[in-house]
Amino acid sequence: MHYQVFPSQKISAEYIILSAGLGGHGQFWTPQIKALQQNFHVVIYDQEGCHKNAAILDENYSMTDLAKQVMDLLSILNIQEFHFVGHALGGFIGAELAVLLEKSEKTMLSLTVINGWQQLDAHTHKCFSTRIALLQYVGVEAYVRAQALFLYPPAWISAHISDLEIQENKQIEQFPPLINVFTRLKALMRYELEAETISSLNKIPLYLIATEDDFLVPYQQSYQLKQLFPYAELDVLPQGAHAVTVTQPEIFNQLLLEKLVKKSAEKLAAS
Repeated sequence: MHYQVFPSQKISAEYIILSAGLGGHGQFWTPQIKALQQNFHVVIYDQEGCHKNAAILDENYSMTDLAKQVMDLLSILNIQEFHFVGHALGGFIGAELAVLLEKSEKTMLSLTVINGWQQLDAHTHKCFSTRIALLQYVGVEAYVRAQALFLYPPAWISAHISDLEIQENKQIEQFPPLINVFTRLKALMRYELEAETISSLNKIPLYLIATEDDFLVPYQQSYQLKQLFPYAELDVLPQGAHAVTVTQPEIFNQLLLEKLVKKSAEKLAAS
């Protein structure tokens, strides 16, 4: 398992684990690390199956399997308490991790879900089906080149096209086994919040973040999650698209820190 820990200068700081979306790579969170490191020990990791030389995933691979990987990470690092932040798929990993933690002495202090959903939206299904068709019938390069259209605002793409193309070239060169991408997509598309998961999440502080211009996941999905979890805190940003952590890092980082530092202060005051 590939992971990195970025320790805070505050020795007593709490841990925060960042989990990426479908791409699965911890480097997705690079724009967040320094900001979060001021108050937290930051952990990023790569999800199973997303490397060029990765082992082939089981055909029935699920979010629970991805959550078990995080349980292993917690054991390796001997982390007992932590905040968990997940982007789309990463948020669902956190949700299933909450279930596994019910039988553990480890504690999730909060879960932040960015651009998530309760069940797959018809529009998101259409986007994923298009990406699957691109990969299956056209190839890796078409799949990778099209990815930015689902993740970033048009103006952001225009302003960052050179860096974006360099990044895409690396992704094409390091693309994982096709079967793993299909397996991960299938697991994501069929995921729904079950009653057991909802019950576990009702015991954890929950933060929801969405963006109005998200082309991949309609922001209304986060309002539906808010209805399902009335106690959850929801913030909807006007712009930033699906990968808001990349396109609006300063705004996102400030928002996330406000939530998590407040929660940490409340915990300290109560102790």
